[in-house]
Amino acid sequence: MRLRRAAVAAFGALTLVLTIPTSASAAIGEFNYTYVGLDGSPKLAVLLDPPSQECITLPEVADPNASSPAHSPRNRTTSTATVFADPDCEGDYFTLRPLTGRGSERLKVRSVVFS
Repeated sequence: MRLRRAAVAAFGALTLVLTIPTSASAAIGEFNYTYVGLDGSPKLAVLLDPPSQECITLPEVADPNASSPAHSPRNRTTSTATVFADPDCEGDYFTLRPLTGRGSERLKVRSVVFS
């Protein structure tokens, strides 16, 4: 009888674990960067709570033939941000620490991925 109760309890626990929805992982906080707008003036863009483990090509600077890269990234998220010189997380890269990571105007960026 005890074996049957243990088996039923184990089956119930397994069923519960399999039915609980999982939430998508995200880097909590803001990731800021500066790009040159169509009028030639600097613009500040923000990614708020970006997804983790997913390459994000920055939309304002996605086309290397049409725009200059973004610069001066600031990682104010809870995750490490790896920024890339090219779209689709390709090319040279640099890692920014969580919460305090920052790059200068010389750091050119077109995409980013959060750990």
